[in-house]
Amino acid sequence: MRILLTGVTGQVGSALQKTLPALGEVLPLGRPQLDLARPDSIREVVRIAKPDVIVNAAAYTAVDQAEQDEALAFTVNRDGPSILAEEAARHGALLVHFSSDYVFDGDKPSPYLETDAPNPLNAYGRSKLAGEQAIRDSGCRHLILRTSWVYSEHGKNFLTTMLRLAGEHKTLRIVDDQHGAPTSTRMIGEAVPKVIAGVLEEDGLAGLYHFTAAGSTSWHGFARAIFRERALSVSTSAISSADYPSATRRPRNSRLDNTKLATNLGIRLPDWEAGLRDVVARVGL
Repeated sequence: MRILLTGVTGQVGSALQKTLPALGEVLPLGRPQLDLARPDSIREVVRIAKPDVIVNAAAYTAVDQAEQDEALAFTVNRDGPSILAEEAARHGALLVHFSSDYVFDGDKPSPYLETDAPNPLNAYGRSKLAGEQAIRDSGCRHLILRTSWVYSEHGKNFLTTMLRLAGEHKTLRIVDDQHGAPTSTRMIGEAVPKVIAGVLEEDGLAGLYHFTAAGSTSWHGFARAIFRERALSVSTSAISSADYPSATRRPRNSRLDNTKLATNLGIRLPDWEAGLRDVVARVGL
């Protein structure tokens, strides 16, 4: 099996580069080789590679910046995946694409199901939802995996930001009224090959899945867990979203229901706290 993997320099792509070889030959590509903002580069690479599976780990992920640069966010998160989907349909390949909890407005009191109507609050969420729709409209075989609060030991994410801030400040004010499931790229990397294998074995299982760690917490709860695992003495103050200055609206409830993933494919991601312990223990942060 030949697998084309985009976005290998990103958090998710980097994790998948280590685990996808269990399924077959992996062609890892960064932006210089395949840029989702350049349609011609996408078509040319896919037609040369002739992959059996395309795993798109590339995306525009700067949530706040997307408010000022919505056109680029849509180019990368909608138009690029749309072309990948067209090429996947042309070659009969399976397209695996990552989406976001931010397609929802967060008003639902319980975890979101795949059948719940999306209603994104911000430009980033709108661009991710548009990418999902473009993939479905293409008619290609696809897996759309909605995940949330992704972090790793590398790059710019909540965990690395909290560790940096802990070394700079004695007290931190952290939002406590947004809830979700922190999902490590290690979890994602370990589970995605299993998901792909299951869908390739039974084509009728393709489609949209929620794909997050088990359990949930707030940003404040996540921060406290990080500091606890690192034995850091940091004073924190729980604040509301209204007290945190941001031009970007974010959903209060980002919890996703993963029942479909467990029922159809027998896959359950670990609890978010176990995932955090795993990341910290393995990398020795």
